[in-house]
Amino acid sequence: MAYKHDYDKTLTRLNTIIARLNDGEELSVKELAKEFNVSERTIQRDFNNRLVSLYPIYQDKKKWKMQDGYKIEKSTNNEELIVLDILEKMTDGLGINFSSKAKHLLSKIKNNDLNPFYAKLNMEDISTKLSDIAMLERSIKEKQQIVFVYNFGEYTREIRVKPLKIANYEGYWYLIALDSRNDVLKKYHLKSINNIQILDENFLVSKELEENLNNSINVWFNADVKPYDVELFLDKYAAKSLKRKPISLTQRVIKEYSDGSMEISVSVTDDMEIIPIIGYWVPHIKIISPDSLKESFLKRLHEYLD
Repeated sequence: MAYKHDYDKTLTRLNTIIARLNDGEELSVKELAKEFNVSERTIQRDFNNRLVSLYPIYQDKKKWKMQDGYKIEKSTNNEELIVLDILEKMTDGLGINFSSKAKHLLSKIKNNDLNPFYAKLNMEDISTKLSDIAMLERSIKEKQQIVFVYNFGEYTREIRVKPLKIANYEGYWYLIALDSRNDVLKKYHLKSINNIQILDENFLVSKELEENLNNSINVWFNADVKPYDVELFLDKYAAKSLKRKPISLTQRVIKEYSDGSMEISVSVTDDMEIIPIIGYWVPHIKIISPDSLKESFLKRLHEYLD
């Protein structure tokens, strides 16, 4: 393939050379020098002083090649760059240390100084717990039991669990785990966990439990209760927002009305999973069913008003 461009910038020249090598081309110094309108010595310097130390390339019979089997993954399409921009901005709410490390990693993938996205995440700073999180991640993936010291505030106690998930609910980080003594599901505030030890004992997790965890709305979910449906009426204001950002993965539209309002169904395992959300959207939301949830919510309102 013939390339005839008037390139005069070193970076552009280097990127073009690597892209062509990555596509399987065999490049000669003489032809590249003519193409980019520079000396052969300049091209040879590009290879010897810059590219050889970064990529597995070699010269064979006056032709530069990429090593067989090596491929540079390309992540330069617009959709991927947008995703990287959003991820970079989201890290701003996760603590200075975490954010700086995340941005350093992202900078290796993207070559962009200008990020047009803004995201405000009100989350706990877990920068000081990264080593603990790495241990938890390992134990979760390998399904190994762990023991740790938990700070209850007034006292500490050693706890042994089967770790399942690291979850963020409403800005707070938790370890979701089964108590090793009785397999009761519990939630532990991540920043209150210390002195983690991974044990040489494995465990199994049911698919049903995994599904319940993935469908949970907040820290109030109860894995020991079979999920039940809550039906809600949303006026046009609530409907517009909750269509954009559903309450949970289980949200289902029952009926839509011409004025923009709608009825939806959401699965929960505890009334408190949904009560804070209903409270947030009052008066733009109404409980259709179950009646027990209506009564519970009205009781809370009366207690507040009294």
